[in-house]
Amino acid sequence: MHARKGEQSKRPSAEAAPEQARASTPHLDFEALAANLTKLAEEASRATQAYLRPQLAGDTSSLTNAEAGEMARTLGEVAERWMGEPERALEAQTRLTNGLIRLWTHALRRFKGEEVPPAQPPDPTDRRFKDPAWTQNPFFDFLRQSYVHTSKWAEDMVLEAEGIDPHTRHKAQFYIRQLAAALSPSNFVALNPELIRETLEQNGANLVRGAKMLAEDMEAGGGELRLRQTDPGKFEVGVNLATTPGKVVARNDLIELIQYAPSTEKVLRRPLLIVPPWINKFYILDLNPEKSFIRWAVAQGLTVFVISWVNPDARHATKGFDAYMKEGIFAALEAIEQATGEKKVAAIGYCVGGTLLSSTLGYMAAKRDSRIMSATLLATQVDFKHSGDLQVFVDEKQVRAVEDEMRRRGFLEGKRMATAFNMLRPNDLIWRYMVDVYLKGRTPMPFDLLFWNSDSTRMPAANHSFYLRNCYLENNLSQGRLAIDGVTIDLKRVTIPIYNLAAKEDHIAPALSTFEGS
Repeated sequence: MHARKGEQSKRPSAEAAPEQARASTPHLDFEALAANLTKLAEEASRATQAYLRPQLAGDTSSLTNAEAGEMARTLGEVAERWMGEPERALEAQTRLTNGLIRLWTHALRRFKGEEVPPAQPPDPTDRRFKDPAWTQNPFFDFLRQSYVHTSKWAEDMVLEAEGIDPHTRHKAQFYIRQLAAALSPSNFVALNPELIRETLEQNGANLVRGAKMLAEDMEAGGGELRLRQTDPGKFEVGVNLATTPGKVVARNDLIELIQYAPSTEKVLRRPLLIVPPWINKFYILDLNPEKSFIRWAVAQGLTVFVISWVNPDARHATKGFDAYMKEGIFAALEAIEQATGEKKVAAIGYCVGGTLLSSTLGYMAAKRDSRIMSATLLATQVDFKHSGDLQVFVDEKQVRAVEDEMRRRGFLEGKRMATAFNMLRPNDLIWRYMVDVYLKGRTPMPFDLLFWNSDSTRMPAANHSFYLRNCYLENNLSQGRLAIDGVTIDLKRVTIPIYNLAAKEDHIAPALSTFEGS
């Protein structure tokens, strides 16, 4: 197509939107492609420099390096077991090879034009392969099916390995899932038909935009990728997040206590205290007017108080679980009495805030303290026997490594926990954004929940060490062995009414785990 007289032929730049690029580039423009490849190299160099900068400065505490080392050790142990059984290993290798030969034979028949059903039917719930070319094109269909077959084979190798303890097997299964998610052909420009199509249509402009965002996110993460899951510029706490009217009525070294303004003529006498987790911010319960439990509770006539935990630094290194109980929950109870004159409250605990609340209830039962009259626990674990894939990160060796790092700095960076949570669902929470943002070059959609999810906080050394050891590593709380401030916590002594809510698809506090604890 030729440009009309007086008009200039437009080429998509790296800044052009994908839709504009598609409309203006019906064929490959080699001049534009060359220019974009130059820009791509510049942005890739910038990202590499951001990655190397902390390492050149002597900082070797990279989460990526630590996890890669743990993964290599774990999978190495599995491989060692198979090497000790050469006959079984040969049988397993034969299964893999025969399966790939069967898939290749199937692909050859399709290349010849035969109509044959897929040897590995696509999973309709797997969004990675939703593009029609993954099934309609024989080459990409073979690629997809080979990937599924090989991934399943690798998972079976871990499952069938003999002489491995349950924790090591659990870790190996987890790391195989991470590798399988990372090595999916959908994550590579040359192997993904949708990425090939978009890159050709845009003359590589999508890759330039993606590399630019990658460099920005590497710099923002101080050498580690701060994965862009939403558009952070679209949200501001107090403007379009956490907008239910309220004010801070008490403050100490660990908390600010927020009291929300009433919206009804009359209010119930008994106040409600909400104890959120300190791993993230309090406003998960007040995202916006349509998604705000706090606004709803106020509208029911409740006087609502919420703890907002400090984002700790080295000064808070010695603040332990007992400090979070005393300077958190107990300080809030005292401030509520001063604000309302009421000694008795109802309480809600969410996630680790619920674990702290449960422990505090056990402490109060031992002390015959009856200020909390009822409790609601949301996605709260007190028995960590079935705590899911987070157990992968918790054994004596790994806990000691975390403690060593926290001893040097006084805290654990929030991005460590955020990355661990993302690894629990790698396809949905990592690689989906790696492809959409850094390869397709698309700015992610504004999503308040993911903005909150990325707004993580640090954790004091003493508190986090206590939590990892007593809950995940030793499961002391459910066994009546946990001691806080010299008091042994026995949850059986807690007799107040408790409502326990578990979420079916919760990957952090699995439903079975929260159910067992109730």
